[in-house]
Amino acid sequence: MYKLLEFEDVIRIPPALFNLPLKDAAIEVLRTNYEGRIIRGLGLAVSILDVNVDAKGIIIPGEGATYHKARVKALFFSPEPQEVVEGIVTVVAEYGIEVRLGPVDGFIHKSQIFEKETFSYSREQEYLLGEKTGKILRRGDVVRARIVQVSYGTRRLRLRIGLTMTQPYLGKLEWIKEAIEVKKGAKKKRSSS
Repeated sequence: MYKLLEFEDVIRIPPALFNLPLKDAAIEVLRTNYEGRIIRGLGLAVSILDVNVDAKGIIIPGEGATYHKARVKALFFSPEPQEVVEGIVTVVAEYGIEVRLGPVDGFIHKSQIFEKETFSYSREQEYLLGEKTGKILRRGDVVRARIVQVSYGTRRLRLRIGLTMTQPYLGKLEWIKEAIEVKKGAKKKRSSS
């Protein structure tokens, strides 16, 4: 989910930052350029951790800034398909739920909440209710899900994460605990027979 990545870049240090040590100026520029931005194939740049800057810069005639080669260490949020994640339900709607996964939200369509179950939406109470099982999902619930899709959008770069909770031991944490207890009870019953 989170990755430490190293990459090279050429950074522009504007004259307004010349009063800072070169490394501090470089980190400030890199944080402005990268932090909070989505980079296709890498994910969301969370933080610039360190930088090694070439002290020899280049000045372009007519421009006051200097350009320096830099080796950057950064922390990225990089979701992978099939990865199991936990998050908090932030939005409950007729079509499904959104789950906060650290710095971004993932989406679970209501058909992917629980296997062979139909969920109906209560607008007044803002929850999804399972018609057969009576299971309820509301904002603030903690869930465990598996990533089934990661896409970066087409027009504007936007990280979209599709999730599912239909497999065993996925879903609202209370549902998982119940399933484990049922399984333990079934094992004890078989071993005592």
